[in-house]
Amino acid sequence: MTVDFSLNFPAGFLWGAATAAHQVEGHNTNNNWSAWEQTPGHIYQDQTAGIACDWWQGHYVEDFDRAAALHHNAHRFSVEWSRIEPERGKFSNKAIQFYAGMIEALRARGMEPLVTLHHFTDPLWIDQIGGWTNPETVRRYERFVRLIVEELGSTVKMWCTINEPMVYATQGYLLGHFPPGKKNLGLTYRVAENMLRGHAAAYHAIKNIHPEAQVGFAKHQISLKLRRPAWLHLPARNMVRHTFNRAFVEALLTGELKFQRKIEIPEARDTLDWIGLNYYYRFLVGFNVLKPRQLFIEQRRPYDGILGPESVGEIWPEGLFEQIRWLGERTDKPLYITENGVADADDTLRPLHMVRSIRSVWQAINYNYPVKGYFFWTLVDNFEWAEGYDPAFRFGLHSVDPVTQVRTPKTSAALYGEICAANALTADMVRRYVPELADELFPSVPVQKEIEWPAKRG
Repeated sequence: MTVDFSLNFPAGFLWGAATAAHQVEGHNTNNNWSAWEQTPGHIYQDQTAGIACDWWQGHYVEDFDRAAALHHNAHRFSVEWSRIEPERGKFSNKAIQFYAGMIEALRARGMEPLVTLHHFTDPLWIDQIGGWTNPETVRRYERFVRLIVEELGSTVKMWCTINEPMVYATQGYLLGHFPPGKKNLGLTYRVAENMLRGHAAAYHAIKNIHPEAQVGFAKHQISLKLRRPAWLHLPARNMVRHTFNRAFVEALLTGELKFQRKIEIPEARDTLDWIGLNYYYRFLVGFNVLKPRQLFIEQRRPYDGILGPESVGEIWPEGLFEQIRWLGERTDKPLYITENGVADADDTLRPLHMVRSIRSVWQAINYNYPVKGYFFWTLVDNFEWAEGYDPAFRFGLHSVDPVTQVRTPKTSAALYGEICAANALTADMVRRYVPELADELFPSVPVQKEIEWPAKRG
């Protein structure tokens, strides 16, 4: 039996894509990532961001046209601190006007801008004073935020203070995959603490200038699968869940940051108007005696999959519901999926992943969790941090040739455009884009068979 259905989303739901300045703008040689890229071994095949997607030279205009043609009604992007304040205390009006132009272009195309103020990159002069290990960076960041909001705040309703602070801290200071390449647990905690203070300072600065502004941050959450035997590995799972997934969020509600010790940060309490969820993978977690620098805790992909490097984890779109549930219940704040996508070189997996992910979001909404929007990662293939331009790490709805800058839409772009236009996921979409799994994803309802009752006796 064929079943027709429509998974409808609330009126006013935001549909869009997310991007980050360093990954798409190009032509940047003044931040910590551009410096990091110069050392062999840091980036896939020793690549550099180069011109990336060439947004700094105006290619964002045509990409915004593509997003509008796909019926996006919102877009998340970041401003690059190193462009706006290339030297300590010296600000670039040219850079400010560039971002003002981006906001104007989005508004002209009917898209709501969600502006991220810090997305992994720092000016070189901040890096030279110790980056976020230095408490002085909090004050410098607050000054930068004030300037941006004073200049652009009249045209922006939604601000994201910091993208994935725990990723920034762990990848740069515990695992050494991001700049500055440290492997020090104490520094990891210090960076997370100072980024929490930075968020709080930014929140209060924005609200002082524009009280009606909506301010949140983007939190990367990972789903965790417990190794066996459970009794042995449960403490490791709980440690990772608390430290990576929960401690930063809890601190924004209570004003207390709890890692190995409790730190009182009262100014951070109640500094959320909304919360963003970035979600990609699930990891198997447990103890490993060979990992002393990580408190003998290891997380890895549960089993060999199709994505190659073990660091990426298991694809499990249904984990979105699990993370929405915890964030929704714990914060009681409006929630946006600020990043969600899958690395897929030939676009064969992405349509299925998209359908399963958006179905999970719809399910959460039907449990009355306040999800208000979904931002797909990402609009165009870009410079994917340590993975550079590795074909295995292409996340875009459009492919980009980094030499010719030619864009080519993928099948998943068309699917996402239909979802955005309809504000719904329908049976027809599923059958056309992932027909082989339509019945598995949305099984038909069993039909009651007619029963012939025996004749009455007597």
